Amino acid sequence: MPLYPLYVVLFAASGLTGGQISALFVIWSVTGLITEIPTGALADRFSRRTALIAAGVLKAAGYALWTTLPGFTGFAVGFVLWGLSGALVSGSLQALVYEGLADAGVPERYPTVLGRITAVGLLAQVPSTLAATMLYAEGGFRLAGWVSVGCCLASSLLAIRLPQPPRTNEDEDDEGYFATLRAGVRETVQRPAVRIAVLALAAVGGIDAMEEYFPLLGQSWGVPIGLIPLAVLGIPLAGAAGAAVAGRLTRMRHDVVLGGAAVLLAAAAVLHVVAGIAVVAVAYALYRAVLVVVDARCQERITGTARATVTSVAAVGEELACFLVYGAWALGQAFAVAILIGLIAVALSRLR
Repeated sequence: MPLYPLYVVLFAASGLTGGQISALFVIWSVTGLITEIPTGALADRFSRRTALIAAGVLKAAGYALWTTLPGFTGFAVGFVLWGLSGALVSGSLQALVYEGLADAGVPERYPTVLGRITAVGLLAQVPSTLAATMLYAEGGFRLAGWVSVGCCLASSLLAIRLPQPPRTNEDEDDEGYFATLRAGVRETVQRPAVRIAVLALAAVGGIDAMEEYFPLLGQSWGVPIGLIPLAVLGIPLAGAAGAAVAGRLTRMRHDVVLGGAAVLLAAAAVLHVVAGIAVVAVAYALYRAVLVVVDARCQERITGTARATVTSVAAVGEELACFLVYGAWALGQAFAVAILIGLIAVALSRLR
């Protein structure tokens, strides 16, 4: 989305303070927290593909609000719509991919496929970043916003063509939405292997909230606003590389690798120069590889039919972990976030 590399800067340019920007991120997270599990159960009970279609429409509406009503209220409502959109995607996408591969008899390919999906999503930031630079030069935030609305609606049209494994008779005869919801929560709570995998995925997934601050890192380290999208472009590229090779690293000690990412991020924060962005990129690559592996291990341990619901429970944990990232940033910016990541790496070693 062309607006994605610019929206934090849009908030600042609209007069919002650092505290207000963090408050918007909290609103985003709270929305996801409230809607995550209910939307996961909806996807399990009815259609995961339909959930993905609706997600694109809601996100488009959010961007339209940001474009037409730039201000704290418009941004807040837009984040509510974006949060609901993210909740619809979270769990639905993983379940659709895993069960599609299982239906084809190759569930072991899930880490590789998920890594490629993640990599493609991150690589898509390259054309969107270039577009952001050109669109901002031609028409400012407004033009970038409307183009982003069109991209979201196009994603919904493409989601219509996604294959979806047929529901079994047992699935069709279940007791309904609330039975599906209870089944997913029950599997998460009562099966120790699933519970541990969900906790690990929640802790690691929440770290990705630091991505929201990459443009601000560039700005604070001396990059002109118009060049910020290009300056931070290497970070998602590195993340794509890490995700792409994660399928070959399923036996890695993810706690050690994540600890390495924390050290690199801390070093970049201490340097506090433009060149530190390259160090952040390497740290992000390591983090993305760990995230794919932890996600795959979680999917492997889910055996019930409420796969999207279980994954959504993990996503609720991710939203809670996001609050830790936001708080760390408010206290000490990148260095404090690095310390938090290091603590999560230590926690993962205990979960092993």
